[in-house]
Amino acid sequence: MMEPVQRINDIGANAISGHVEYDIPKLLWNFGMIISAIIFAPFTFSFSAFFLFLILTYFSLLIGHSAGMHRMMIHRSFECHPLVEKILIYIGVLVGMSDPYGIIKIHDMRDWAQRQQNCHEFFSHQQNYLKDLSWQLGCRFKFTSPPQITIEPKYASNKFYQWLELTWRWHQLLLALFLYLIGGWAFVVWGIFVRVSVSIIGHWSITYFCHNPGPGVWRVKNVAVQASNIPGLGLVTYGECWHNNNHAFPESARIGIEPGQSDPTWRFIQILDYMGLVKRIGKPRPPNEREDLEKNDDRKY
Repeated sequence: MMEPVQRINDIGANAISGHVEYDIPKLLWNFGMIISAIIFAPFTFSFSAFFLFLILTYFSLLIGHSAGMHRMMIHRSFECHPLVEKILIYIGVLVGMSDPYGIIKIHDMRDWAQRQQNCHEFFSHQQNYLKDLSWQLGCRFKFTSPPQITIEPKYASNKFYQWLELTWRWHQLLLALFLYLIGGWAFVVWGIFVRVSVSIIGHWSITYFCHNPGPGVWRVKNVAVQASNIPGLGLVTYGECWHNNNHAFPESARIGIEPGQSDPTWRFIQILDYMGLVKRIGKPRPPNEREDLEKNDDRKY
């Protein structure tokens, strides 16, 4: 059984003390994409460009972000050949949210804060939706006493991932050049600006609503933030809407673990398994062996 990954040294750290401040590079990148999409999308619309946007958005998020970065890289819920691993993570970079190290830091810092007995609203998502979204797209939390994140050598010492850390934004230009050659400016606008905007807004929107209204079937004991599942959105969120399950069983490659919980990313991982490209696929630890977990029978989701 695969154990949850621990990258945090939180001796002396405090998940409440600190303040929200502007993150200028993140703000310029995210809102630059959004403003560009708003300005140029109406003038470049075509059904072919829109179809391209749908395909690129769905499969880059499913293959790159959900399977590659979230379930494989962050939670190590499955392993695969180094070349396949790099392909999955590179597709995740093309989503346009951050580099591999940045994604690990964003996720692990938030996960650590949520698993403390108290944490700041920046991490608990208890402000109103628009304020929370503006925080996540343009700000960072400046800790008074931060925890220390150590990225494991498998990623930290790898030249390919070091290169992606330095160049991740520029890879949109390579994709934009290819899109321009096959479809002109309409493909660039819808394949880059609109796609990246929808991807980042969609990611943080699902994150927000999965923490509101609150607890689901599984309750992790003695933590500040519980998560909920959002029924009916499994197909369009690649299975990531079953966030209560992910909080309870982060080691599981399958997040939609209950009957009727659609999980397209899990189906993709199964295809890789059938092709012999993955191994050590993580499964949920037995709840009756978990002292930190209890089932809330009063909640359906």
